[in-house]
Formats: sequence, C-alpha cells, structure tokens
Amino acid sequence: MAEAEEIVINIMKVLILGAKGNLGGQLVKVFGSEATSWDREDLDITNREEVAAKISGLKPEVIINAIAYNAVDKCEADEAEKVLAQKLNGEAVGYLAEAALAINAVFIHYSTDYVFSGEDKGGYDEDAKPGPISNYGASKLLGEGILHTKSVQGLKYYLIRTSKLFGPKGESEFSKPSFFDIMLNLAKEKEELKAVDVEFSCFTYTVDLARRTKELLEKEYPFGVYHLVNSGPATWYGAAAQLFKIAGIRVKLIAVGSEEFPRPAQRPKFSVLLNTKTPPLRDLSEALAEYLNL
Repeated sequence: MAEAEEIVINIMKVLILGAKGNLGGQLVKVFGSEATSWDREDLDITNREEVAAKISGLKPEVIINAIAYNAVDKCEADEAEKVLAQKLNGEAVGYLAEAALAINAVFIHYSTDYVFSGEDKGGYDEDAKPGPISNYGASKLLGEGILHTKSVQGLKYYLIRTSKLFGPKGESEFSKPSFFDIMLNLAKEKEELKAVDVEFSCFTYTVDLARRTKELLEKEYPFGVYHLVNSGPATWYGAAAQLFKIAGIRVKLIAVGSEEFPRPAQRPKFSVLLNTKTPPLRDLSEALAEYLNL
C-alpha cells in the first residue's frame, strides 16, 4: 500500500514557493523534479492579482508556501519592516489561500512557536491559545487567522508550526545561516563562546521537516494544524553544547542570560511545540549528527 501512495503523490501537481530558500530547497529535493519550483523572481506573493493569475494558470493540486519574513528584530525596531512582515506573513498568505481555494488545491503553510507567549513551561499543543509578544509573532498569527477564516469557506490546508530551523543552506542569496552554522564558524575563530541559556524550545532539521510535510499528503492526514519539530527541546546553550560534542570540537562554551545579547524583540522563554498528531521526529542529536556529515 505504501508503494501505491508514493505513486499517487508523485503524479500530483505540486507548486513549491520559496524554492531557493533553506526549507524550500529541501522541499524541492523531497518532492522531486515533478514539482514546479518558484522563487521571488517567479512570483510576487504580495501582488494579489499576480498570485491569482499565475496560480490559476498553473492549476497545481498542492501549493506549499515556504516564503516567510523572519527578520525578528528588524520588524520590531522599524515600522516599514513591520509593515513588510505583515504583508509577507499575513496578507500574502490570504492571497495564496484565495488562489488555492479558487482551484480547489491543498494549501500548506508554515508558522512558528513565536505565536505563543512562552509563559507555559509545559509546552504548547496544536490547540493551545496563541499570544505573541513580538511584531514578528503577531505577523505570523495574522497569517494563521486568515487560513482559519478561509477554511470556513472550504479551503483544504495544513498549517505547520515549527521552530529554530537548521540544515543545508538554500540557493538564494537571502538564505540566512542557521544558529549552528554561526556557532561552527565562530568556533574556528575563538576559543571561548557565549550562548544564551534561556528560550527553551525545539530545533528543527529542514530535511526532516520537508519529509514529514510530504508524509502529511501521502498518508492523507486530516487537514488542520500540526506541530513538527525534532525531539529533545533545548536552549541555545544546550543545543550548542550538543553540536560541539557531536562534532568533537573543543571550545569553552559559557552559558549566559538573554541580557548578554540585548535585542529589540522579545522572545518566548518557553515555547516547546508539542506534537500530538504525528509520530515524533527523530531526536535533535541524531539530526545534528547527519547535518555535520553532509
């Protein structure tokens, strides 16, 4: 039966948006050459008319949106950036949802743990009440709200919340290095590093996230909200300690408070996403080991 399901998904017409990004690149690998891969030069998702025209012309059966504004501090400190975050993470999601609804396509969109306040040390399941504490979190929640509204009109969608992505770098010049990329580079230059030992949440390997995204379609999981993160929550310090241990890198790592690295935007202190709907993704340590061997 598994082989039959694989054949079904392979012949589906899939559109991947943000295909040159860190997550988008992995989605392209997972879905294969059958998928249509678009990046910013192919579609401006903030242009409602362009979105409607190009997507209705292509008529995909599945639309996967891996485009997001994620400059957390910029949109906290700059009003123009705040507006841009709302456009990309909120309004544009609505345009894509409208286009999907018009052609009866399945829409897949990614959100974040930053839609939560971080006050619940027990973590957040898929039905937990959001309460963002930053402009970035509010912009992502705006997109979520639009999807819920469109679902009443018949939209078929998967809203996937995830957190702290890492993995192979995307082709786009706008693809940012992950926390682990930064720490590995710093370890080449310094014998002593500091890492914040708060903001307890889950890291997510883009390879695993892309694979599980495809499984949601293959196995026909019910539409709705999903939390997809690697198992084994950690702080920035805890994750860096795992990274250096697995890599065999000897560097003095010092745990510090968030005041050591002041930033404009508040971060949730405890934002562990609880996955109650699918089998857990592998442990962070296993994902890190694979990431280091690429």
